[in-house]
Amino acid sequence: MNTLKISIVTACWNSAATLEDTLRSVVGQTYGAIEHIVVDGGSTDGTMDIVRKYADLYQSRGLELKWISEPDKGIYDAMNKGIGLASGDVVGLLNSDDFFTSPTVMERVAAEFDSRHSADASENSKLDAVYGDIHYVSPNRLDKCVRYYSSKGFSREKMRMGFMPAHPSFYCRREIYRKFGLFDISFKIAADFEQLLRLIYIHRINIRYIPMDFVTMRTGGASSSGFSSHKRIYAEHMRAYKKNRVNSNFLLESSRYLYKIFEVCRANFS
Repeated sequence: MNTLKISIVTACWNSAATLEDTLRSVVGQTYGAIEHIVVDGGSTDGTMDIVRKYADLYQSRGLELKWISEPDKGIYDAMNKGIGLASGDVVGLLNSDDFFTSPTVMERVAAEFDSRHSADASENSKLDAVYGDIHYVSPNRLDKCVRYYSSKGFSREKMRMGFMPAHPSFYCRREIYRKFGLFDISFKIAADFEQLLRLIYIHRINIRYIPMDFVTMRTGGASSSGFSSHKRIYAEHMRAYKKNRVNSNFLLESSRYLYKIFEVCRANFS
């Protein structure tokens, strides 16, 4: 009986300061059928030296490590390259400044897709994607949560309010990307939202929430860096709705920020 193979794509550029944490968290997974694809944008800071240093460790664990290093058109272009190179049954993304929260994340993902672990094999055989939770930490305090992003309350209809599952926890069958497309790189900061809107809201792929913290993320990324980025996210969300003919408006889209404030308060006072 074949083992489900999971491809993890990491896009990076000048990520020498953080990439080692990412690689260590992949090597430390208890699940063995993993292909890790690192797509580098032509780093000049020794990023690729770190990748090469880990090649033997991956091999000793029975994991596949692949990499390319060449100029790209941004992070979403790099992610598209990685998904295109993937050979796994299921594909997920792990950013170069993030790492898995526990060593059993991939084992849990595989179990959800594997019908042998379910009382209802027919239901699992139709499962297209899973998603879970993530949490944010300060770059200089990796042990302190500053925001917990739970996907538990996500629903398709909430996408009209700008909600989406925590994207770094999203693991999807590779065939779904072949069928419905990759990231639209004309979106510079919200291509992940546009893609999930297309897959989940428009094409109604079969998804399932896993109540588990998948990824630890450092704050300060492209989608969490101040008012100007949130203004751009709003504009790109509205463009994503228009592109996919989804009805939304300013009030619906803005309401999700109240929920974000609640998340931050809960993290700080828990």
